Amino acid sequence: MKRHLLAAAALALIPHAATAADLIKTPAAAARPPQRLSEAPIYQNAVYNGRVAVMDGRTLWYPQYAQRVRLVEIDACELPQWAIDPKWVDRERQKAPPPVPCGPLAKAWLKRTIGSRPVECTVIAYGNDGIPQARCTSAGRDIAVEMLRVGWARVASPYSYSSQYLVYQQHAMAARYGMWATYVLDMNEWRRKAVDKTLDRQPIADFNLLVERESEISPPFIDARKKPKRTDR
Repeated sequence: MKRHLLAAAALALIPHAATAADLIKTPAAAARPPQRLSEAPIYQNAVYNGRVAVMDGRTLWYPQYAQRVRLVEIDACELPQWAIDPKWVDRERQKAPPPVPCGPLAKAWLKRTIGSRPVECTVIAYGNDGIPQARCTSAGRDIAVEMLRVGWARVASPYSYSSQYLVYQQHAMAARYGMWATYVLDMNEWRRKAVDKTLDRQPIADFNLLVERESEISPPFIDARKKPKRTDR
């Protein structure tokens, strides 16, 4: 009697023990070999998909995930950042070169590129601030490529992994598209030096930063070290 009880207890401890009836009812499931652990993916990049709101020229917001995502490998002007138009034609009426709202224009072009279509972003890396950096597409188009093509973004590093990105940037520079037709401070230098980063920032603040700049993104067709002339001296 005790031997029968021990045998029954041992069977009860075996998970998913198959009986003859099980094999008859579900032969395929019962005959399927157990999945090996090595076949399971160890890591999978996060993917976001859906409608987005545009926060600035390189940042998207997924409301359904409550998640910000940045376009990987490109950079764009911050929203409060101004550029300067080198085409200072009417110097009698204008006492300084006309300002260009670099940040808002970059945002506007990103919104125009996406429209109302859903966006799919595959996370590639994470920034120092923890925000995912992703390759994003809409209607089969790489959004970063579109921003580079119209000149309202630049490659984040001259050592970009994507030769396609560099080709589109070089084309925009040669055609003087977007910010490549302006004097604009390097974004990293702007972030480091700008004290006022509110949307009320005045163009004169960025004019002063450009005068004392360390690095810049200047039109390739003029002297990169030629500083804008000031009229208040």
